[in-house]
Amino acid sequence: MSSAAPRTAEPDRLWSVDEHLDDILATVRPLEPIELNLLDAQGCVLVEDITVPVSLPPFDNSSMDGYAVRVADVAGASEQYPASLEVVGDVAAGAADLLHVGPGQAARIMTGAPLPPGAETVVPVEWTDGGLGQGPASGMRARSLAPEGAAGHVEVYRPAPARAHVRAQGSDVRAGDRALDAGTVLGPPQISLLAAVGRGTVRVRPRPRVVVLSTGSELVQPDEPLGPGRIYDSNSFALTAAARDAGAIAYRVGAVADDATTLRDTIEDQLVRADLMVTTGGVSVGAYDVVKEALSHAGDEDEPGSGVEFRKLAMQPGKPQGFGSIGPDHTPLLALPGNPVSSYVSFELFVRPAIRTLMGLTDVHRPRVRAELRAERALSSPKGRRQFLRGRYADGTVTPVGGAGSHLVAALAQANALLVVPEDVEDVAPGTEVEVVLLG
Repeated sequence: MSSAAPRTAEPDRLWSVDEHLDDILATVRPLEPIELNLLDAQGCVLVEDITVPVSLPPFDNSSMDGYAVRVADVAGASEQYPASLEVVGDVAAGAADLLHVGPGQAARIMTGAPLPPGAETVVPVEWTDGGLGQGPASGMRARSLAPEGAAGHVEVYRPAPARAHVRAQGSDVRAGDRALDAGTVLGPPQISLLAAVGRGTVRVRPRPRVVVLSTGSELVQPDEPLGPGRIYDSNSFALTAAARDAGAIAYRVGAVADDATTLRDTIEDQLVRADLMVTTGGVSVGAYDVVKEALSHAGDEDEPGSGVEFRKLAMQPGKPQGFGSIGPDHTPLLALPGNPVSSYVSFELFVRPAIRTLMGLTDVHRPRVRAELRAERALSSPKGRRQFLRGRYADGTVTPVGGAGSHLVAALAQANALLVVPEDVEDVAPGTEVEVVLLG
């Protein structure tokens, strides 16, 4: 988790976005690896290379329902002159004791069943009469309904080259091959591969547990009636969803009123299930900025190196930020602003990389591209601040969505990117190439 204390507070200093992020990433450490069952490891990052112990497929098998035959016995077969072969039995998927296919013989074979000794190729059932003597068949009758289909004769109407419709042993991966590299995030396909090669458990870094806590006496939970001066708590929902999207196991805590003691008690209660804590609201300079009040002196003589520092960043939105560690395990805590857009932008820039670092990933940032600005007029940006505007990116262009206000949630919901205006730029004309952070 965290091993280094945050820098000493400098109240008058204006931190850059990059300095604040570098400080976070220098403090947060990847979680220790653990052994997990496959399904519990979904979304986790491998810490070991996976070598295949058994080839896939482990044996030659049929990719079709049909008949296993010798190539010479069906050479020249046609509907006018079919090859008539003796059916010597069935080969079903999972069969262990395989019958032998000799000259003039065929074995009825099912998809996934081992290719029997003596057989060289597979003829799909649609190329035969299915043993019914009534012209090309459309399929096989269930064995339970027609057991006699495993005997008698079958008419084959088309030739088949050697190993047609045969999945060769090791054609997917061979024993000794490297199947997955350390650093791979385990999704459904990777878990499928691990199961297919016989791995029931795997060593991974666990998904980090992130506790999201919003503050403010004005906050009301959705579905509850709004009183005078109250607003619905959207930040905790947005940030919890964003943490899950980043790969974390996220827990949302109901809004805490503007009381420093209550906030400290709530945070202490939540530390038991947190690898990272995220608060939103209460970090500015107002008389009711409870997070700043509660955590500015969160360090303890018995917990050297802990504490939360509150900073001003040269960015818009999101100027007020807090970062540090709390509790006996020095759990990292990021304190974000309370305005919805400020909170979400801050999450993308600072919290998401911290989560990805805890997971053990090396590429922790959203992808960035260059795009042409499409706008009706030039964009203005405050001097000395790096501005992050919401935008819609498509086909190499980006269009601003909504205004610069940090309360415009509806505009945020329409955005799929952040348009970045550097600190030394005050005006951006339409047609200018700009940097864009892709959000999804």
